[in-house]
Amino acid sequence: MSHRQPVRVTEIAQYSAIIDARTPAEFELDHIPGAINCPVLSNEERAIIGTIYKQVSPFEAKRLGASMVAANLALHLKETFADKPANWKPLVYCWRGGLRSGSMVTWLRLVGWDAQQLAGGYKSFRHQVVEQIDAIVPQLQLRVLCGATGSAKTSVLLALQQQGAQVLDLEGLARHKGSLLGSLPGVAQPSQKNFETLLAQQMQALDLSRPVYIEGESPKIGRVGLPVLLVQHMRQSPVVEIKASPEARLAYLLRDYAYLGDDVDTLCERLGFLKEIQGGETIARWQQWAQEGNLPALFEELMRLHYDPQYERSQSKHFEQWSHRSSIAANDLSETSIQQLAQRIAGLNSPVSVT
Repeated sequence: MSHRQPVRVTEIAQYSAIIDARTPAEFELDHIPGAINCPVLSNEERAIIGTIYKQVSPFEAKRLGASMVAANLALHLKETFADKPANWKPLVYCWRGGLRSGSMVTWLRLVGWDAQQLAGGYKSFRHQVVEQIDAIVPQLQLRVLCGATGSAKTSVLLALQQQGAQVLDLEGLARHKGSLLGSLPGVAQPSQKNFETLLAQQMQALDLSRPVYIEGESPKIGRVGLPVLLVQHMRQSPVVEIKASPEARLAYLLRDYAYLGDDVDTLCERLGFLKEIQGGETIARWQQWAQEGNLPALFEELMRLHYDPQYERSQSKHFEQWSHRSSIAANDLSETSIQQLAQRIAGLNSPVSVT
């Protein structure tokens, strides 16, 4: 059995399993990809221990904490790890590589497994994620897809991926469509840390010698913020604009956002956020249309009065190569047309207008 020094983040791939010994709440916030959560303290137990540590004494907290840890470890040994072979080689981590992961490693080694502890715990992994993003972003050969709301940018991005192109689907990672009405029903956004973990994981898999297609985004997608360096690099990169007709965009929006009609109260609430910009009379009309299920009228005015003016104001201001953008017209955004748009975009070799 090995008794080496704690393992570095760069050595993670050598292990049979990655075990996160933190609480379920910490694990849900973010964790090393592929890790399984085997907490030595539950959410409630950790809160109790923290209170005793502050209000009674560190000794009492450690004494009670040790009994809780022992009980949880016994359960994991009896159930979660019951089928593990003698040559099982798990890597264990907690927040900073301290008592929680150390306790589990001790017991796993007593059984006979070659268990190791991650140096610095999750905190060291988190540092690596930030460093990876900062190192990779400047090397990305980005091609930024822009277009007014309803131009099927995300669908085109996914079509590019299906056709073999490299993409970074930021809205997919953020689980949000990026607009005022972009929340997905029943789908929670990841935490900021988890979003960055997923982003770093995707970036690591990219071939930096090839272009990477990305949708032009604001600094925030819903409540998730993009890394500042990525936003800066995006805004300096070549742009491809999808110039879809208003009719094609409206038809696409009615398909893509059809679920909004199923939750009228939420839709009306979100429309209310625009009252200061659009005025009470306009918002009242939009909310009335929402209640009547008249999404065609609602989306047509949202495009014309809200999204399109915003788009026109923001693009030249935010994208440095906007005046040199490639531009592709689209009068249809059906599935077949989206595949064709992706083929045309992939065939662009330089930012020359093809409108």
